[in-house]
Amino acid sequence: MAGLLGKRTQEKDCLETVRAGWVVVIALLGVLLAACGDATREETAGGIENGSPAEATEEATEEATEERASQASEPEAPAFTNYINQGDLAEIHQHGTLRLLAPKGLEEVSLPRDGLPTVEWRALAEKFAEQRGLAVQWIYVDSFADLIPALREGQGDVIAVNFTRTEQRAEQVLYVRPLKYVQEQLITRRVQGSAPKSAAAAESISAPISAPIKVAVRKGSAFEETISELAESSSNKSQVSLQAQILDEPISQDELLGGVADGTFAATIIDSNLSAVLLEDFPTLKAENLTDRGRAIAWAVRSDAAALGQALNEFLTEEHLVAAQQRNNARRDWAQIKESKTLRVLTRNHPASYFMWRGELMGFDYDLLKRFAEDHGLRLSMVVPGHDVDLAEALAEGKGDVIAASLTVTDARKQQGLVFTRPYMQVTEQLIAAADKAQEMMVPVAERLIGQSVAVNPLNSYYSSLEALAALQADVVESEGSKPVNILPIQGATTEQLIDAVAEGRYDYTVADSHLVQIEQTYRDDFVVVGDLSEEQAIAWAVRKDQPELLGKLNGFLNEYYRGLFFNVTYNKYFKEEKFIKGKQGERLRDTTELSPYDPLVRKHAVPADLDWRMVVSQMYQESRFNPKARSFAGARGLMQVMPRTGKQLGISDLYHPENSIRAGVSYLGWLEERFPSSLPFDQKIYFSLAAYNAGHGHVRDARVLAKKLGKDPNRWFDNVEEAMLLLSKPQYYKKARFGYVRGREPVNYVREIRDRYFGYLSVAKKERLGESLGEQLGEQSGEKAAEQL
Repeated sequence: MAGLLGKRTQEKDCLETVRAGWVVVIALLGVLLAACGDATREETAGGIENGSPAEATEEATEEATEERASQASEPEAPAFTNYINQGDLAEIHQHGTLRLLAPKGLEEVSLPRDGLPTVEWRALAEKFAEQRGLAVQWIYVDSFADLIPALREGQGDVIAVNFTRTEQRAEQVLYVRPLKYVQEQLITRRVQGSAPKSAAAAESISAPISAPIKVAVRKGSAFEETISELAESSSNKSQVSLQAQILDEPISQDELLGGVADGTFAATIIDSNLSAVLLEDFPTLKAENLTDRGRAIAWAVRSDAAALGQALNEFLTEEHLVAAQQRNNARRDWAQIKESKTLRVLTRNHPASYFMWRGELMGFDYDLLKRFAEDHGLRLSMVVPGHDVDLAEALAEGKGDVIAASLTVTDARKQQGLVFTRPYMQVTEQLIAAADKAQEMMVPVAERLIGQSVAVNPLNSYYSSLEALAALQADVVESEGSKPVNILPIQGATTEQLIDAVAEGRYDYTVADSHLVQIEQTYRDDFVVVGDLSEEQAIAWAVRKDQPELLGKLNGFLNEYYRGLFFNVTYNKYFKEEKFIKGKQGERLRDTTELSPYDPLVRKHAVPADLDWRMVVSQMYQESRFNPKARSFAGARGLMQVMPRTGKQLGISDLYHPENSIRAGVSYLGWLEERFPSSLPFDQKIYFSLAAYNAGHGHVRDARVLAKKLGKDPNRWFDNVEEAMLLLSKPQYYKKARFGYVRGREPVNYVREIRDRYFGYLSVAKKERLGESLGEQLGEQSGEKAAEQL
């Protein structure tokens, strides 16, 4: 160890000496040249040809002077000064910074590699802060042993590294849901014919079984505890005696492995998720699992930071499930879609296309494409990107198969590569003002907007229409000394949010399609339409140019259904029937402050169990439609439809009582999750647990076994184990299964509908966060507007 760190220190000292020497030489030469004057410089230059040391020295001196002057004129960003804060999420928001703790000597000083979890998790932690509107500051401590003390003392807020969950640590901090389960692996040199380079290496190769191998581990790492446990038990798979060699100095994983490779250390221990990536650079090393058990890797917060822990659990669940949904990004046409049995629809969360009402997914585009999917034996997967994401770009990247978001057919969108289906609706773009401007409706739109400001999202077609109007106005207003319409691009804003802003007086005008206006006017009267901005325009679905078969199928569907009974009933339901619109649209889910009448009880029991409470609410709706008196034909009771026998085993009775049912459901879900291997990916364990809740653990186990026999992935639910589950309702498959027949369609639909509803909640939450951000933006801009009027 001394040799390895000493070598690194010597190289550093040598480099600093060279740098210092050059600084002194350049400074002295600069002083001498200034004293000698121009004549001396000319004489010196005359005696030496181009590229002389004198010229080089003079240029260097001038550059150094300019650099110092530049540095003096440009103020440096203030360095972060740490502070003590032992509060929860609210106090962190007051400071405006999320402080992430990590030990010195991690992979920050190593070569970045694809697949290295520390890099991925660092980005994940920073994304959490960004989503919360917090600045990020990494706080580095000397060793792993200093992480928990620094956290508890309030020097940081989250331990956000590859941090193993142990019983000893769990008594001191609050862990969030595990990011991954790993094996701890002993790293040694492979046995080779050549002699070892050091005594340490010789020890790892030729020492007798009874002699302990010294294992180099970083101070404070969980591996100290592992070595101690192995010494007291018989679970050591390596069949050798291990002795910890504690390294006090900061050291990276690369340096540890390099030390084993060159013989500085006899061995070390690293987690399997790191060794899978790092050992590629060390072919002379081998890895061996120390025990059969897996260890949980998780972030940690202070024990009393419950709100921060809950926020992190919700964020991590959301990130894992959304990432899993997007993992299969592919540009597909009809054959691939049919093979996958899933149609991925890119859409927006708004009243015309896709929204949620009391747990039910609804929308005109949603209902039409749901019928299309049913006609072709497909499942529907709704993909809702952020409002700052261009749907055309998302389609081009393969994030979906079709766009269905009340999209207006425009030349600009065709130039982006979109190919549109036949139209299924005609709309006009309408200018929106606050209700108190109703008396001005007689003024033509083109005339009214001269010199006025209109707020729109630049990704909407309205933006292009306003640009065209501004170009037409330019010649006229120039002679009158006026200005054309002022277009205010509001990135990420939804049409509803901009209508709200206009109604509140933050903007003078915005623009909306007539069918959206028709819905909004049914249950609100705080805005008016002052005129049409465009002629009638077509609304259609869109695909890529390389999807001719899908385009043909969609057009065939529209040709068959357009203006037919199903189409007309669906259209009238969303745009004509006032009772439906007031009941469903007016009460559609707009934020996540209340997903159900039982949210506080769900949070109370789900959060300590490391479950995302929104997923539990989605499951509760699936089970009982939020009816606490629900009872199934099989005898399951209450909000979470727990069987009395199961409740009794959990020690919970009176399952019609809302809290008892929720507590029983959450407990049973946790029990089921423990029945699956810890090696299952984060998101897949959630899906398997839900399937087992519906069908029973034994049937899910049968489906995993069958999936493996069929050449599918037994560790992935969607498109793999769910396909095997469907087959277990057929005699040729269930007769060979241990637990026999199961109505496979039920758990398949159960998991998919819970997931889709959960994603619906997430899309509302995204919109909610966007609204908060937009509110701040609108507040700033309305302040500027008021200043201009003064």
